[in-house]
Amino acid sequence: MKASTQTLNLAYTDQMLTRAERALCSAPFQLTLFTAMKAKSVPLPYIAGEKGIKEGYILKFLSEQRVERELMWLIQVGLLRREVDGQGITDSFRLTPLGRQIVDKWNTQTGYLPQPAWWERLVNRLSRWFSLPF
Repeated sequence: MKASTQTLNLAYTDQMLTRAERALCSAPFQLTLFTAMKAKSVPLPYIAGEKGIKEGYILKFLSEQRVERELMWLIQVGLLRREVDGQGITDSFRLTPLGRQIVDKWNTQTGYLPQPAWWERLVNRLSRWFSLPF
């Protein structure tokens, strides 16, 4: 049996896609970061700070702690996953199939992440707040 090189096309509910798209475009990252994550894993230090600005992943300075919090939310939504090596979890991130599907859509349609409306940012913030462990 030959292994397929095509990406796995999974069916997602409209609610899942809407939540994921809202979270992705509410994040402080640029589409270039997610395009890079589609091709390879990207380490946290390359996303944060001056290096992230230079790479075009972020527009303004963000600390590693802030970047990690934002990336962890995208993991929780199902867009990203953390890379694992022989020693355990690393500081690198990649797209999941859901993330690939959305990034491909925006790369094809617009070439950039759409700006969310104020109410979409609010809904995203509330979703994050209510999903915090108590």
